[in-house]
Amino acid sequence: MTPTHVEIPKWTAKEFERLVLDRNPKVAVFDCDGTLWSGDSGYGFMIWSLEQGLVSRSTSDWIDNRHRSYESGLVTELAICGEMVQIYHGLREQELRNAAARYVKEFVHPRVFPEMASLLAKMREAGVELWAVSSTNRWVVAAGVREFGIPEERVLAAEVRVDAGLISSDILDVPTGDGKAETLKRVGLTAPDAVFGNSIHDLAMLEIARHAYPVNPSPALLEAAGKNGWGYFRPEAAEGVKAAVAGE
Repeated sequence: MTPTHVEIPKWTAKEFERLVLDRNPKVAVFDCDGTLWSGDSGYGFMIWSLEQGLVSRSTSDWIDNRHRSYESGLVTELAICGEMVQIYHGLREQELRNAAARYVKEFVHPRVFPEMASLLAKMREAGVELWAVSSTNRWVVAAGVREFGIPEERVLAAEVRVDAGLISSDILDVPTGDGKAETLKRVGLTAPDAVFGNSIHDLAMLEIARHAYPVNPSPALLEAAGKNGWGYFRPEAAEGVKAAVAGE
């Protein structure tokens, strides 16, 4: 071990749950993709909705090219997350709500981390006020966290203005990076008791928490956890994916 190496505590499921609950949080904030469930539900829903024919072929081709540019580093995270909501401009919001519910039931709920579902159930029973913050569109996030007892009014996600039931292209919010912390502050959550996140895009909101809990952390967030003196938890299902990728 080199002098600069930092040992980062890795919690077991029991240690993680006990650590969170024993601190008696009153307010807890959760990222969603990669934290509550595996995969990127925002990108997955976009691809699925294009395949379902919810948007025109020209719009489909445009967002596909934009996402390729994002993957190449030519488009920012903030920009692409906003554009992935704007593509539904002109559609009825109820249509998107229905589509999101179908998508979540088929593709998101089966990928929920059981340990996180158990933790949220116990927090809900204890009367903890639960919030969700995500750069994925609000329709998918609201449908995804409903089973955890998180009401739509406590969902902070990428959204556009809706006029008379029709979706506009006017962006209201895209919580990502520093924007997640700013969004929380706008609703009065300047120092949540507990914050859970999995990527470097969650770092800003983890840093304003009284207690930060990296879950299934990306390499960049794991490095930040070491610098901040945090531990981390990796769900069993995520460990399986990690091992498969590593060829173990």
